[in-house]
Amino acid sequence: MIARWPIIWTCSSGLLTRLQILTSHILFYLDGTSNGSDSKKLRVEDRMEAPPSRVLHIRKLPNETSETEVIALGLPFGKVTNILTLKGKNQAFLELGTEEAAITMVNYYSTVTPHVRNVPVFIQYSNHKELKTDAVSAVQGGGTPTSGSDLALTAASSPVLRIIIDNMFYPVTLDVLQQIFSKFGTVMKIITFTKNNQFQALLQFNDPSTAQQAKIALDGQNIYNSCCTLRIDYSKLVNLNVKYNNDKSRDYTRPELPAGDGQPAMDPNMAAAFQGKDSNSLLGKIPGALSPLNAAAAAAAAAGRVALSGHSGSSGVLLASNLNEEMVTPQSLFTLFGVYGDTQRVKILYNKKDSALIQMADASQAQLAMSHLNGQKMYGKVIRVALSKHTSVQLPRDGLDDQGLTKDFTNSPLHRFKKPGSKNFQNIFPPSTTLHLSNIPTDVTEEDLRLLFSNAGGTVNAFKFFQDHKMALLQMSTVEEAIQGLIDLHNYNMGDNHHLRVSFSKSSI
Repeated sequence: MIARWPIIWTCSSGLLTRLQILTSHILFYLDGTSNGSDSKKLRVEDRMEAPPSRVLHIRKLPNETSETEVIALGLPFGKVTNILTLKGKNQAFLELGTEEAAITMVNYYSTVTPHVRNVPVFIQYSNHKELKTDAVSAVQGGGTPTSGSDLALTAASSPVLRIIIDNMFYPVTLDVLQQIFSKFGTVMKIITFTKNNQFQALLQFNDPSTAQQAKIALDGQNIYNSCCTLRIDYSKLVNLNVKYNNDKSRDYTRPELPAGDGQPAMDPNMAAAFQGKDSNSLLGKIPGALSPLNAAAAAAAAAGRVALSGHSGSSGVLLASNLNEEMVTPQSLFTLFGVYGDTQRVKILYNKKDSALIQMADASQAQLAMSHLNGQKMYGKVIRVALSKHTSVQLPRDGLDDQGLTKDFTNSPLHRFKKPGSKNFQNIFPPSTTLHLSNIPTDVTEEDLRLLFSNAGGTVNAFKFFQDHKMALLQMSTVEEAIQGLIDLHNYNMGDNHHLRVSFSKSSI
């Protein structure tokens, strides 16, 4: 009998608390004894070109494929809101949060063959627009979820993770944990303690789905090379009660809490951490550390599809295609991809000028850039970004004129991530309509900046200065306009050697 209990993966709109069985229009997939009609129906679906849907049909999965492995295929492209595995048929249905995320996923895997356990799998749109389910029906049908389903259900209902650090040869602090886990979402509270001579922690996210993504990506990873291994499980608690803000516990939603008797007071600089800025951390100070940039790449890579620091992995070269060959330049690609890593070299292909090779500093940065930029619109065209088979971008031979199509940016002063501990590590976000501006001269006004970005092409919908007027948020009408503004105006000379810094923001105005 095939399992009939899909796991509901929660989305930002709130907890989905009910497990359900698929309604009658797809029950033929579940019944292995349906008079032999299953294979005929599957063959018919194979021949059909289904229209885009946020539900994807995944086939040819290896035996014993776990739900986590299937979910890992979809996590780089957006929220996974539901899954149904048909283990007897080596198939699964995966529901993403939006149709746009599903389209990006299908387009990407049409150029890069997806693999599960080193076996190629096939992904296509399902004829179904959503997975509808009913836990009551499952119970009335006489079934009981398996222990694996029970674990996943626990995961879907708790935003709190229990973390154990194995092989702790270097000290791991509360701030180290916050810096790593905050790349997956908002960390609300952390409590650290020692139990059975092991350093442990309870960490609460703002929602359960974020906790799931963090666990999938980081469980079993080393914070530092070959040591300080993260062992992550779900806690039975759904809310942490933090009384003190000190080096043992922290409530990031209540910075006014006391330090507690006999406990070290919170670092005065931690006020910045409450606002999402850098906190003092060992990361980046010990060679081989899992940097915040690599942690963000882990989130995008979903459970180690690209190796982290200290592990072998794919190259850092990307292939960008469907570019606007009339407008794209190596500099524009350097600026855009440089939001997600230190772009080393860019080569626009001589015989195919709508495509380019982009070499990042390492594979983690390449994965991060790919996950955020694939499917985005640049110069009026939806670009495709995939990992390249090349291991490096070759410079033209001496004396060979390639019309300026190849540029070496290795020594560029504009790299965002060369400096250890840079606040740029804390501000890696997908392209959005809102841009974060910094290094603004004191004599520059709101109208000056509105005019500057309007002239770059687009409409400025909203603007907000920070209190010191050195930083601001500026909201364009579309993501494409924001991308264009960042490309054109990052490092723009505002006068007196003030070069404007532009990045994407997760905030709205």
